[in-house]
Amino acid sequence: MQIVAIKQLDPNGCQGVREFVVEVQTLSKADHANLVKLIGCCAEGDQRLLVYEYMSLGSLEDHLFDPWPNQKPLDWNIRMKIAAGAARGLEYLHDKMNPPIIYRDLKCSNILLGEEFHPKLSDFGLAKVGPSGDKTHVSTRVMGTYGYCAPDYAMTGQLTFKSDIYSFGVVLLEIITGRRAIDYTKSAAEQNLVSWARPLFKDRKKFYKMADPALDGHYPIRSLYQALAIAAMCVQEQPNMRPPIVDIVTALSYLASLKYDPEIEPPIRKSYKSQSPQKSINNEETW
Repeated sequence: MQIVAIKQLDPNGCQGVREFVVEVQTLSKADHANLVKLIGCCAEGDQRLLVYEYMSLGSLEDHLFDPWPNQKPLDWNIRMKIAAGAARGLEYLHDKMNPPIIYRDLKCSNILLGEEFHPKLSDFGLAKVGPSGDKTHVSTRVMGTYGYCAPDYAMTGQLTFKSDIYSFGVVLLEIITGRRAIDYTKSAAEQNLVSWARPLFKDRKKFYKMADPALDGHYPIRSLYQALAIAAMCVQEQPNMRPPIVDIVTALSYLASLKYDPEIEPPIRKSYKSQSPQKSINNEETW
């Protein structure tokens, strides 16, 4: 017996049929360890059902923002494992699929977690075939989720692979900070995660302020710097300043390979800033 997850599309939704077709077309061609597997589908009358493999640990959003009772916060090693795996899934869509795919709806709720927190991207209803030949973008109605949507795409409707990179940067910031992309429970200056983070990116001495308090100081400071440097590059306002996904995969895979042991390394406390400065990060080390 196999446990599966069934997604039922709203027959009254304006995007229902199109999303169904796009998702089936995308996932029927895809085969990657970091993309959720489509087992089957059903289209009968008004019914549109998608049958997926079951992801036992829910979504990344559940663990970061809505943990189950008595659930421990994600530790640093798991966070980097999830970030690197999600990046590899995006790399497959951008660089390995033919034709290449722009995901367009990368967010924490669409990163599902299996055993041992293995991440897989899911929900491809908004995916678009990327530009080919001499084309630099795909012109389309702006779709996606507020807070994750790249400002250049939101303003112009010109969708590029770099639109996904911006969304990935927001997700990476959420993973590091434990803050939502948009949080109306916070003060006006802190409601938008990227707007809150941008001034802090300019001063490395303030990087510790961006670490999720739930980590309780249990993270490697140098890896925190590097992870934040990657996120900062991904959420650049100018799309051509954002790194390609292959470089992000390389950097995050490296960080995921550095296993942090809280028993060996003492937790980082705010007083660390008075200690001797850490070795600076240069591009060669980060990438």
